[in-house]
Amino acid sequence: MPEPRWLDDEEMSAWLALNGVILLLPAALDSQMQRDNGITMFEYLVLAMLSEAPGRTLQLKRLASVTNGSLSRLSHVVTRLERRDWVRREPMADNGRVTMARLTDAGYAKVVASAPDHVETVRQLVFDNLDRRQVRQLQEISTRLLRSLADDCG
Repeated sequence: MPEPRWLDDEEMSAWLALNGVILLLPAALDSQMQRDNGITMFEYLVLAMLSEAPGRTLQLKRLASVTNGSLSRLSHVVTRLERRDWVRREPMADNGRVTMARLTDAGYAKVVASAPDHVETVRQLVFDNLDRRQVRQLQEISTRLLRSLADDCG
């Protein structure tokens, strides 16, 4: 069996910093969202992605992709959002076997009301700590990591 490719000191330092962000940032964002808006961060993300979609409607499979969630997790969340009358499932007009999620007017009102506090929290926790060059680097690094993760998961 080959020797493991151990992390060097610089890689270990970067990994530990990233691991801290991976653990602490989602918890901070979810806590703010639940405290201020009574919804989870993932529920907000589903509502937000639908609010940006043409006709406020997306195929469930596409919605799972843009929220980086599994179809199973998304289905459970959409069920909860349907109970609150924020989202409706409907068959695709030209292919009834495909399920679409549509944001209702009440759901749109919820995401609009939730957005200002969320954006301020994101700004405070992330972007206020970075200059423009670092923001571009963060986007490039995150895109590479997501691509690698998507390849491994999909």
